Amino acid sequence: MSITAEHTTEYVDALAAFIAASPSSYHAAAETARLLRAAGFEPLSETDAWDTTAGRHYVIRDGAIIAWSQPAASTGLTPFRMLGAHTDSPGFKLKPKPTIGAHGWIQAGVEVYGGPLLNSWLDRELELAGRLVTRSGTEHLVRTGPFMRIPQLAIHLDREANSGLTLDRQRHTAPVYAVGDATQADLLGHLAQLAGVAAWDVAGYDILTADTAPLARFGLNHDLCAAGRMDNLTSVFAGLRGLLGASEDAGHISVLAAFDHEELGSETRSGASGPFLADVLGRLAAGLGASEGDRQRALAASWCLSADAGHAVHPNYPEKHDPANRPVAGGGPLLKINANQRYATDAHGAALWSRACAAAGVPYQEFVSNNTVPCGSTIGPLTATRLGIRTVDVGVPLLSMHSARELAQVDDLVALGAAAGAFFAGA
Repeated sequence: MSITAEHTTEYVDALAAFIAASPSSYHAAAETARLLRAAGFEPLSETDAWDTTAGRHYVIRDGAIIAWSQPAASTGLTPFRMLGAHTDSPGFKLKPKPTIGAHGWIQAGVEVYGGPLLNSWLDRELELAGRLVTRSGTEHLVRTGPFMRIPQLAIHLDREANSGLTLDRQRHTAPVYAVGDATQADLLGHLAQLAGVAAWDVAGYDILTADTAPLARFGLNHDLCAAGRMDNLTSVFAGLRGLLGASEDAGHISVLAAFDHEELGSETRSGASGPFLADVLGRLAAGLGASEGDRQRALAASWCLSADAGHAVHPNYPEKHDPANRPVAGGGPLLKINANQRYATDAHGAALWSRACAAAGVPYQEFVSNNTVPCGSTIGPLTATRLGIRTVDVGVPLLSMHSARELAQVDDLVALGAAAGAFFAGA
């Protein structure tokens, strides 16, 4: 395919809207569901019986969502083409008894979520976003918009700040959101009011922080892109676009699996180490009358793209990267490789990614870590281990990963979406 400037603008604008609508994993799942419904996908509930003989459906579990397009001719032997990603991003999560403060400032008590670059969250207008659950068990999404800020200590009071900034996770990360007497403030009451529920009825909550600045496209050629939560909403969005374009007559069942809690290790009911994907695939197989042998044969013929952000070479820290494999911004999405299987890519996976990128008409580039820099991991090895499905790890190259705002090149974003579409088309 030929990617035009108009297509790039449309894609990046749509990605910007998706990120803006997704300040938490729960919002990301809800926004994905909204876009799926608009395209004719039908929601299913895990507590109901499913008619899964054919069609396009999705199911939400907490902050995770799995959607699929199933051809009418599917049988118990029909393989799957899956793109796996995650909806959560590093930041801060609201603690119990969250209204704190001193010295005339009212603050929020927060706990570090995942592995954020702490300094990047200073002096930014942040919002709170997530879900409230009332005593009946009803869930309500809520977001504040620009609401709070983690103020940095002035350099006049820390003359060595530019020589090395050290933040205490407990003492230095509490955001301020008002002035006055903290004993007279009610943060949960404010969130309840925004959600349209009574404060006394809120029995539980999962509320996180998000940067409120919108995606910005900038630079000499207008080809740089900065936003919060690009790790990993760029992959969720690419998978969503690929799934929406998937043919209902394909020889496989196309699946988007967007998990929660990857930044925590994925060992939750809605994470990639949990049973969510296996539960859904098992119900689809049962609906198709598959025997256990049929199911194993279908999985053996299946593929999963584990799509998560990776690292472009940092121009100010080139020594942190492998000297021979140096992926650059604008060079195409990454094929992520690790000898110790922190990424699940093998030779067959490399060949599949090569075919998908060739069919999409986009370049790609290999990423491998410098031997002195420990490698992170993704949901790829987890999916391969739990289900035995061939899995390949890919993603867009970023700078400032786990910052409150990350940096990408727009062509790489569009290329990942195009390659995801080619993957779902059967390349």
